[in-house]
Amino acid sequence: MFNIHDEKRDGFMLNKSFAKKGYDWWWHSFTAVNPLTGEEKPFFIEFYVINPKYGKKYPVFGQTQGGGSKKEKPSYVMIKVGCWGEDHVQLHRFYGIKKVIIRPGTPFIIKAGNCFLSENETCGIVRVSNGGKSRHPEWMSDAGEIEWKLTIDKQISYNVGYGAGKAFREMQAFDMYWHAEGMKTAYSGIIRYNGVTYNVIPERCNGYADKNWGRDFTSPWLWLSSNNLYSRVRKQKLTNSVFDIGGGRPRVFGIALDGKLLGGLFLEGREYDYNFSKPWQVSRQRFSFSETDDKGIWKVWLENKKSLLQINVICKKKDMLFINYVAPDASKKHDRLFNGGTGKAILKLYEKKREGLELIDVIEARNVGCEYGEYQR
Repeated sequence: MFNIHDEKRDGFMLNKSFAKKGYDWWWHSFTAVNPLTGEEKPFFIEFYVINPKYGKKYPVFGQTQGGGSKKEKPSYVMIKVGCWGEDHVQLHRFYGIKKVIIRPGTPFIIKAGNCFLSENETCGIVRVSNGGKSRHPEWMSDAGEIEWKLTIDKQISYNVGYGAGKAFREMQAFDMYWHAEGMKTAYSGIIRYNGVTYNVIPERCNGYADKNWGRDFTSPWLWLSSNNLYSRVRKQKLTNSVFDIGGGRPRVFGIALDGKLLGGLFLEGREYDYNFSKPWQVSRQRFSFSETDDKGIWKVWLENKKSLLQINVICKKKDMLFINYVAPDASKKHDRLFNGGTGKAILKLYEKKREGLELIDVIEARNVGCEYGEYQR
């Protein structure tokens, strides 16, 4: 079972050693609609906290610009908002830790200026001028303005199990943790991008919400997810289905585990789980990422004792961006971390029978959230 909601995993995790060397972020992505033109546009919103132990009233970038020095570790709350498509953009707004309200319990709350996030709602505004972008490379931001006000209804969860359970959280065993409290989420409200207002409609938003936290990132880094699914076998849209896959090279107690993924397919109420941390499933995974001049291509193969899932994803490079993060040690390890929300995929699901594999469904996916990156050497 992976559709197990656990709001405790959405709480603030930067205590003990993670307070001095750690990050915690809450990610939200969805599709909005222009009411005048009918245009659909995919957006994302993220609240990112890093190294709160070293926090001050102003953001510390851990660089020579922006109020920091090379001897300081980065410490701030960053509000990241943006959109995908040919006019893709990522905008960053920073706050000093000591000027932010963070309620660490359940349910969590983050309030940074006029930006707010809880389990059930979010609002805010991020505005970056061309001059600010040019003068402050440490912001790692494009120029533009996005304002939003949304309610959040997390409907289907991907709970990875004991790997992110209380015991492993207390031990801070993994370098990077993941929990998708709302791999299918219904958002409602409005978002305004450079003066154009879009409506966010629950039935059309293709919404997703998860969080990551830890002391370091992973390389390679892979993520794929969508709940805009159509069954070729049933010849109908799947209204109660979603897939979600993440991982790459996790580290536990300092030991790297190559080629490991966490992933699940929720198919109209039935769960297909492929989780390397559950040895009783006898789960195996393979994945690859390749590029052409104009596309990113993901291929994933997931297997357990009972089923096999093959996933092929394509996303146009012109619709994606290289998403920017600074790690807790102040390094920018991922310079080519592809991030997109307009991918298209074909999923083939087989169940294992005594006589061989039986094809259960062929699924078309749209609005696929997709990421891939490796540290540059």
